[in-house]
Amino acid sequence: MRKLQAISAVAVAVSAGWALPAAAQVSKSAAVLEELQAMRAKMEVMAQRIDNLESELEQANAKAEAASQSAQVARADASTARKSAEEASPVKVAWKGAPKFSDDKGWSFKPRGRIQVDIGGTDAPSGLSKGANASLGTATEVRRAWLGFEGTMPGGIGYRFDADLTNSSLALADAYISYKANRNLTLVLGNQRPFTGLEDMTAVLNTTFMERSSFSQAFGFERRVGIAANYKTKDVLVEAGLFADDMSSMSADTDKSWSLNGRVVFMPRLGNGTLHLGASAQYHDLAGSVTSTRYRTRPFLHTADVRLVDTGTITATSERRYGVEAAYMTGPFHAVVEGNAITAVRPGLSNPTFKGGYAEVGYVLTGEKAPYKGGIFDRLRPAKGIDEGGIGAIQVNLRFDHLDLNDSDIVGGRQDTAGVSLVWAATSNLRFTANYGHLWLRDAAITADGDDSYTADSMGMRAQIDF
Repeated sequence: MRKLQAISAVAVAVSAGWALPAAAQVSKSAAVLEELQAMRAKMEVMAQRIDNLESELEQANAKAEAASQSAQVARADASTARKSAEEASPVKVAWKGAPKFSDDKGWSFKPRGRIQVDIGGTDAPSGLSKGANASLGTATEVRRAWLGFEGTMPGGIGYRFDADLTNSSLALADAYISYKANRNLTLVLGNQRPFTGLEDMTAVLNTTFMERSSFSQAFGFERRVGIAANYKTKDVLVEAGLFADDMSSMSADTDKSWSLNGRVVFMPRLGNGTLHLGASAQYHDLAGSVTSTRYRTRPFLHTADVRLVDTGTITATSERRYGVEAAYMTGPFHAVVEGNAITAVRPGLSNPTFKGGYAEVGYVLTGEKAPYKGGIFDRLRPAKGIDEGGIGAIQVNLRFDHLDLNDSDIVGGRQDTAGVSLVWAATSNLRFTANYGHLWLRDAAITADGDDSYTADSMGMRAQIDF
C-alpha cells in the first residue's frame, strides 16, 4: 500500500509538472519508515509500562483491601477492649483501720490484726498455799497479737483468717468461709465461736472489761471447728451449729468430741432504746466415753497465772449448758444481766451443776451511744477522736460477777467480784482500758494460812490497737 501511495504521489507530481530526483524520493521514504519504527518501539515500551502499572495497581488494591480488613479488626478489638474496660469495675480503696480493697463485682480484701499489751497485779493474802503467790503480784504480757485478713467474693462468699502469734507460738483463731444464702440467712464453715452468750459473742476488742466474765472462762468457752447457720432480721437473731473440738486439739484418732449449740435473741426497739432478750443452750458430748474435764477461772485478770477456784479434774461423758441474757441500751447508757449454768453428766455418780453470772451498768461520759449492734456489743467509736483534735470517747462501767463451782460432791469454790472499768477510745482503733476488781473467795481451792475464805484485789491496764 505504501508503494501505491508513493507511485500515486509521483504521478501527481509529474502531472503537475514538478520534477524531483528519484534519489531524493527514496531517501524521504526511508526516513518515514525509520520514524514509524521508532514510534512503534515507543508504543511497545508504553504498553509494557501500562501493563506494569496495571499490575502495581492490582497489588495496591490488594494491600488496600488487607489494610481495610485489618483496620476493621482493629476497630472491633478496640471496641471490645473499650466495652470490657467500661464493664470492668475499678478497684476502690477505703480506709478502715487498714486499706480495704473492693470492686463492684463483690470482690474485697482487707488485712486485719490486733495487739493487746497488759499490765496487772493481784494482791492476795501472803499465806496462800501451793506457792500461789509466785503466780500473783505484778506482771506484764502481750495478751493477744493477731494477724490475718478477711474479704468477700462474688456469689455471697466471705472469708476470714486470723492467726494468733502470742508468745511466739502460732494458733488459729477465726478461720472460716461464709455463704450469704439470702438477705437474712448466712452459713459459716470453719473455726468459729459457738453460740454461748452476749459477752462471749462480743469481740474481745469491744468488751467493757479486760477479761470476760468468770463463768465464760470457767466453762471453757472457745472457738471450735463446725458448720453453723445465722438467721437475722431487724428484731430477731437465731443461731445454731454443729461443732467438733477446737482446731488445736483436734485429732482424727483420739478426739471425737462434738457439740450442738444454739442461741436466740429478740432485740426490739423499746422507748428511746433497744431491748435485748436472749437464751442459749449447748449439748457437748465428750468423745462418747468417760473423759476428764475441769472448771476453773483466774482472779479477774489474765496476768495472774493461778486459779483460786478450781474443781480439779472430774470425769464426765457429756455437758449440758443453758444461758440467759438481757440488756437495755438507750443513748450513752447500757445495762446487762447474763447467767449461765453447766451440768457435767457422770454415769453412776451425781451430776453437778455449776453456775455463774454478772450484772453490769455503763455510761459513755462523752455522750456517744452505747455501742450495740445485731445481738452483740460493738466498737466504741468516738464522735471526735484525738486524730481529729478531740478527746475520743470515755466510758465508765460497774459490774458484779459471780461464779459458784460447788455442787453435789464437788467443792471448787465460790468467787464474787465487784469491778469498775474506765475505757478510753482515743480513736476508733486505739483504745486504753483500766479496771479494778475486789474479790471475795469462799471454799477456795487454794487456801491462805489454811483458810479457804478470804479477799483479794486486782488492778490492770491495757493498751490496744487493731486494724
